[in-house]
Amino acid sequence: MEPRRHHDLGGLNAGPVDRNVHALEPWEARTDALVYLLLSRGAFKTDELRREIESLGPDEYRDAGYYHRWLHGTVRLLLEKGVISVAGLATALEARTELNGGSL
Repeated sequence: MEPRRHHDLGGLNAGPVDRNVHALEPWEARTDALVYLLLSRGAFKTDELRREIESLGPDEYRDAGYYHRWLHGTVRLLLEKGVISVAGLATALEARTELNGGSL
């Protein structure tokens, strides 16, 4: 039997679950909308996104929130498929940082 991987948390004691409904942060809502748009347009498949999320290292996976993992997987897939480039991503991030006075 294959050993449990760091992203396989099923059945482990994770403590209490906060069941309070909370509003998404704006970046989380944008990430959610972007992922569903890209999935609906066939840019990638759910299994591909899962593969990328599960490729995070143990520490990064543990420390990242749900939408951080989605964003990581989405960016990696878009880079892998040539939809965006590293240079283009860097340029977009620089422009966004300048617009926001030094913060993303």
